[in-house]
Amino acid sequence: MITIKEVSTRKELKQFIMFPFELYKNNKNWVPPLIMDEWKMLDSTKNPAFDHCEASYFLAYKDNKIVGRIAAIINHKANVRWDEKRTRFGWIAFIDDPEVSKALLDAAEAWGAAKGMKGIHGPLGFSDLDPEGMLVEGFEHEPSITTAYNFSYFSKHLEHLGFRKSVDWVQYKFNAAQEIPDKVKRINELIMQKYKVEVVIPKNKKEIMRYAPQFFETLNAAFKDLYGFAELTDRQIEFYIKAYLGFARPELLCFLLDESSNVVGFGISFPSLSKAFQKAKGRIFPFGFLHILKALRKYDTVDLYFNGVHPDWQKKGIHSLYYVAMNEQYRKHNVKYAISTGQLETNINAVGIWDNYEKEPYFRTRCFIKD
Repeated sequence: MITIKEVSTRKELKQFIMFPFELYKNNKNWVPPLIMDEWKMLDSTKNPAFDHCEASYFLAYKDNKIVGRIAAIINHKANVRWDEKRTRFGWIAFIDDPEVSKALLDAAEAWGAAKGMKGIHGPLGFSDLDPEGMLVEGFEHEPSITTAYNFSYFSKHLEHLGFRKSVDWVQYKFNAAQEIPDKVKRINELIMQKYKVEVVIPKNKKEIMRYAPQFFETLNAAFKDLYGFAELTDRQIEFYIKAYLGFARPELLCFLLDESSNVVGFGISFPSLSKAFQKAKGRIFPFGFLHILKALRKYDTVDLYFNGVHPDWQKKGIHSLYYVAMNEQYRKHNVKYAISTGQLETNINAVGIWDNYEKEPYFRTRCFIKD
């Protein structure tokens, strides 16, 4: 018999956070999150997304043992933006038992229905910057720290429960040292001459922070029509500046500026921290931070986190400028491989740029939906 319990104590929240460490302990590809980051994300007093979100967390028990977890989230801002009444589910993990997955998803759906929701979709987080989707292709690869990872049976359980595909995100792996195609170089020269766009690689952390607020403003504008996106608030922007840009490498960031020095495009990449996180085993102390610091200083693989162009500048081809600038930086710093972030397969403008580069499919994650 499966028992579902809503998390109500700090001890239970800790069990919720730690369950995947038990579930994936023998999986060599799973990258554990930092436990301290999970606490911040799931704590309503620390995550500014709770200004417009509400959530509840559930644990599944079988024979008095935890066998699954799920977060049920209502992002009221996103529901208004997309004119829908949907519950999001995220942080989902369960043993290979259909009764467990059904009980968890039923609990999340019932929680949302009691609050007037008329459908459920996910995996999704509180914002578009949280891990999204359920892995359906690429189980043999090591994911980035922002890529959702799960066992292959997860999606089969959802399909059995009547969930269907809503949208997919795709990721590619590139030879980061490859030559920039002559065709792309010629096009970029024309673009820069025509639109007078400046390509800026920050020199230091101070310069990163100078552009950070504008970068997030442009991100809000660039991502506003992407699946499930809700504009980040000022408090969320401050939260993510500390979470992401505090450990950024200046040489791996690129900003495009117009004639008034406004950020109109961006390409943000980071050294791969996957192996460092695996060695840290979720903990910063006593030695986890040493593995992370080492990975930030010496790296041969990078993860592309964010890239985008302000809507006023889209369809002008300027996104090619930051791709080439980052390509040049990778070659300069002897980077061997680059893993793209998850991009909606329907976002032809974003995915299409990769046609100019040698690439291989790496991951496909899926958002499932049930009305």
